[in-house]
Amino acid sequence: MDTAITADELPLNNSFAELPPAFYTRLMPTPLPSPYFIAASASAAALVGLDPATLAQEDFVAVFTGNKVAVRSQPLSAVYSGHQFGVWAGQLGDGRAITIGDLPTAGGSMELQLKGAGRTPYSRMGDGRAVLRSSIREFLCSEAMAALGIPTTRALVVTGSNQPVVRETVESAAVVTRMAPSFIRFGSFEHWYYRDKPDELRLLADTVIARFYPELAGAANPYKELLAEVTRRTARMIAHWQAVGFMHGVMNTDNMSILGLTLDYGPFGFMEAFDANHICNHTDQGGRYSYANQVPVGHWNCYALGNALLPLIGAPEEAEEALDVYRPAFGAKLDELLHAKLGLKESREGDGALFDAMFGLLQANHADFTLFFRRLGELKLDDPGQDAPLRDLFIDREAFDAWAATYRERLRAEGSQDGPRREAMHRVNPKYVLRNYLAQVAIEQAQNGNYEGVHKLLAVLERPFDEQPENAAYAALPPDWAAHLEVSCSS
Repeated sequence: MDTAITADELPLNNSFAELPPAFYTRLMPTPLPSPYFIAASASAAALVGLDPATLAQEDFVAVFTGNKVAVRSQPLSAVYSGHQFGVWAGQLGDGRAITIGDLPTAGGSMELQLKGAGRTPYSRMGDGRAVLRSSIREFLCSEAMAALGIPTTRALVVTGSNQPVVRETVESAAVVTRMAPSFIRFGSFEHWYYRDKPDELRLLADTVIARFYPELAGAANPYKELLAEVTRRTARMIAHWQAVGFMHGVMNTDNMSILGLTLDYGPFGFMEAFDANHICNHTDQGGRYSYANQVPVGHWNCYALGNALLPLIGAPEEAEEALDVYRPAFGAKLDELLHAKLGLKESREGDGALFDAMFGLLQANHADFTLFFRRLGELKLDDPGQDAPLRDLFIDREAFDAWAATYRERLRAEGSQDGPRREAMHRVNPKYVLRNYLAQVAIEQAQNGNYEGVHKLLAVLERPFDEQPENAAYAALPPDWAAHLEVSCSS
């Protein structure tokens, strides 16, 4: 793509618009007064062949805020339904998101969606807006997750306006332009199932198979295979979440991607002081979406998708068979990731007990999740005397010493060497993650008109595994005031 193009020259298509009108509503975004550029992701821009510098230009800011519609754009908002906190919520849909079209890439098209672009027919009682706070959080986390190698939607650019938006307090408006091959969700299928619309259900499934899973088209039961593959991808995605300490916060079926991508960044969080029962979403009073519950809830959501696809699959036993791939897929991926995180080159009997004891130790001492794994890479096989930085993360030092002795025995059993192991572990254990307090500092600066904090934090998070000694402060334990930070569904 020519990087010198104007916004009107964007070669937009809209593949979702090829579905019948019942699947969406065509509409125009609602403009915001005096929009301004906040930040763009160079790596996301590269995916769609754009020069990130052009995204700060007035015509691109207008298009990616919703103040102008590019010539080839076909704006629309999709309808879907879903289970929210385990309860059937009925029709939902893009309440504040408007897809402006998709751009070609080497690996297929990428849909561009404006989040916070105004009311849609699916806004219900909402204003269709997003606030600066939540938009910056989604922008940063989308790109941080991509840099961590975790399947995710991407964030291209975030723009703002001084228009007031009322949440718990009065905040300012913002729009984040996010990208994905598709934003179709589990709830997109539930919508047609619960409305008893088998033709629309089949058309949606056939479209998803043709566009994203063409290898399934010739299967004896392609809908069963679709369920199995989506279930497999979901399980592996959640294994990635668990391995890096990421908590989504709102795993409703309308927030689950049919492509196994992390979708809809709301009240997310990265684990700090380890607690398997930690709830990152202040709204989640019952803890349905705690860190530990993400694994069974992911399975539950796949069952909800299976139920919606049952009219196409046929026998319940066939759907059950497809869903049975979840646990082994999750277990295999998590086992693979944990072996890598501990620098173990091979699987051996007893490794599961070593992992369980490690998580028990983290739980009992509430050790910092990210720092533990990063510092573990510095462990010297024959010199426990140098364990201090790692050991200091634990209140019960003797319990750590006992586990570390077992770990060292396991390392010796496969002839581990400090140098290569350290290098391998630092490639998979990030030094930098999007801690809530880092996001909060950048947000508060942005609320005062200074966006350098967002730019700097993005640059750090784009290289999460590098030492970056000049940015070591971004890897520090959270300050005391961070313990009082809360994130909720009110964004």
